Amino acid sequence: MASLTLTPLSHSPTSLSSNTSTQRVTKKLSFQSPTRRRLLVNGKEYRSRRRSLVLRRSAVDDVPVLDPPPPPPPDSSESDKTEFIASLKLKLLNAVSGLNRGLAANTDDLQKADAAAKELEAVGGPVDLSVGLDRLQGKWRLLYSSAFSSRTLGGSRPGPPTGRLLPITLGQVFQRIDILSKDFDNIAELELGVPWPLPPVEVTATLAHKFELIGSSNIKIIFEKTTVKTTGNLSQLPPLELPRFPDALRPPSDTRSGEFEVTYLDNDTRITRGDRAELRVFVIT
Repeated sequence: MASLTLTPLSHSPTSLSSNTSTQRVTKKLSFQSPTRRRLLVNGKEYRSRRRSLVLRRSAVDDVPVLDPPPPPPPDSSESDKTEFIASLKLKLLNAVSGLNRGLAANTDDLQKADAAAKELEAVGGPVDLSVGLDRLQGKWRLLYSSAFSSRTLGGSRPGPPTGRLLPITLGQVFQRIDILSKDFDNIAELELGVPWPLPPVEVTATLAHKFELIGSSNIKIIFEKTTVKTTGNLSQLPPLELPRFPDALRPPSDTRSGEFEVTYLDNDTRITRGDRAELRVFVIT
């Protein structure tokens, strides 16, 4: 039984109890007065100056999450807008957390992540990399890819499936971008199963690309090579560069090259949408 107590600082307390279950429970608590109020959830105190709060209890981890407040009016201060953007980013991170970078996402998860990303994209406005390309610089960690819901490591493109047929476990995924050299590397940490009693083999696969800016927010990447490096107990082995197909034997479209649009970008968060309707969410490392 979860107990919630709403207490105006200058008034007597009013209590409300709700019965949690395995389903998502949403309670909307509206205040008619802008008086600062105190919210107690299972002994933990939260304060708010806003007139309404929506308290949502996750059915997965039973952790209370505060939905973002309504958008600030156009004449609001810069701090109010910054706070609103931060709340939308938190909502997006909450939508994609626990999905194993998208490999565990179902249809409902895909819709929630897409809706949360669109809210942040709308508030952030158009991205212009022609005057702010340096904001791409660095190593970005992938939090979520909608294409991974296909249960393949290639996402929306051909790639090895995950599961029992091939004992491949996907670890962290990164993008390393250097705006001076135009290097654009997709880096994936993998664990390869081997026959018992040998331990799994840990490797890092790096798909090296060059990139170019198209227009104001579109990025085109051109594949160059794939390098595999063992880590863990076999880290002393030299890296292995996988051979490329001769030009005459390559398919008409190189599936390891592509184009995507940067739809949201700030100092620590980046959202992209690919040429195959793939939504990706990154944070800087």
